[in-house]
Amino acid sequence: MIGPIIALAADHAGFELKNSMKVVLDEHSFPLLDLGPETADPVDYPDMAGKLAAALKDGRAQQALLVCGSGIAIAANRYPWIRAAVCHDATAARLAREHNDANVLALGARLIGLEVARDCLLTFLKTPFSEGRHARRVAKMSSVPAL
Repeated sequence: MIGPIIALAADHAGFELKNSMKVVLDEHSFPLLDLGPETADPVDYPDMAGKLAAALKDGRAQQALLVCGSGIAIAANRYPWIRAAVCHDATAARLAREHNDANVLALGARLIGLEVARDCLLTFLKTPFSEGRHARRVAKMSSVPAL
């Protein structure tokens, strides 16, 4: 399957799972952009989320996988063009795409097994945004809310 370019980024806790998901992407012929890290040496997850956000903003990638220990995507969701969804199963991954047009799948390497992570990733990448009533809601998430 050839599709959009998928950016991958992780911190040191997510390094091994990121590399395992890289193999899955290769097996399914998804083009990818590995943003690191290249080793399991400690790196700060906000820095890796920033690299991923830059790749999505400048068009080097269209979707992304972000892996850390917990998968909590606070650092990524600080960027207004990012809609990162933490998913623990394929149903959550499908709904994140269908209803929220999520462009980043966030996985917690300390919380999810390899096969479930694989299912989440493939479901996320193969599920289209359903648009319709959800488009209005997604547009609201992409703008600065009125206080």
